[in-house]
Amino acid sequence: MSAQQERASSSGAQQQTQQEDEQCGPVLIARLEQHGISASDIKKLEEAGYCTVEAVAFAPKKSLLAIKGISEAKADKVMAEAGKLVPMGFTTATEFHQKRSEIIQLTTGSKELDKLLGGGIETGSITEIFGEFRTGKTQLCHTLAVTCQLPLEMGGGEGKCLYVDTEGTFRPERLLATSERYGLNGADVLDNVAYARAYNSDHQSQLLVQAAAMMAEASYKSVIQAVTVPAGCNCNCTCRLYLRKGRGETRICKIYDSPCLPEAEAIFGIYADGIGDSKD
Repeated sequence: MSAQQERASSSGAQQQTQQEDEQCGPVLIARLEQHGISASDIKKLEEAGYCTVEAVAFAPKKSLLAIKGISEAKADKVMAEAGKLVPMGFTTATEFHQKRSEIIQLTTGSKELDKLLGGGIETGSITEIFGEFRTGKTQLCHTLAVTCQLPLEMGGGEGKCLYVDTEGTFRPERLLATSERYGLNGADVLDNVAYARAYNSDHQSQLLVQAAAMMAEASYKSVIQAVTVPAGCNCNCTCRLYLRKGRGETRICKIYDSPCLPEAEAIFGIYADGIGDSKD
């Protein structure tokens, strides 16, 4: 093969990889520079937490205007160009159904709980888990931090986990025990978890801005926020799960709110190696 053919082949492979990345994940905000947005304005957007074109396209105009250095004219320009790259119009139910079928679901470690959830915790949406103390909320989060790294055929997402801890209850030892259960290398599992301790609400907001940049660059399949707040109406959550205590190590999960799952319950257990089916 000649040098010219090799360069052409390499260029074609790079273009194909770029197209696959665009189809499989978000488009980095830097792409807007090719559409007339200055590098300085892109930097301002990134510093404000808008690291992808999708983040800009989905944001209300007033949020962009709140960014220092972004005028109304610039906001209109940015949103117009972002709208050209992100499909936000009508589609057929058939196309939407096809996209839904490609969603990855993460195993909880319990077959009964996975069955209740229609396969596991759904990626690409927000799942709220609430209940009183010692009902398994933190342990479920620890288990998901590991299962999101499993191969797809094992109920995982082949990705990474980003864990924001507001309680100070994150324990790497729990992850190591769960990784051993699934035959994963403990060191690799810990390396694939980005952890941060949030000390107050302002710090938490700062961490989420940093998280946006990290998620734009890497394949994070699970984002966990361990937060202690009164459970109330949360319209941002797609699915809400209510946990309560059972006998001994058993716990009960109830579908509290979901757009597609019926109201039902499942029993699971909390063990040294993570969440699993009840042994009682």
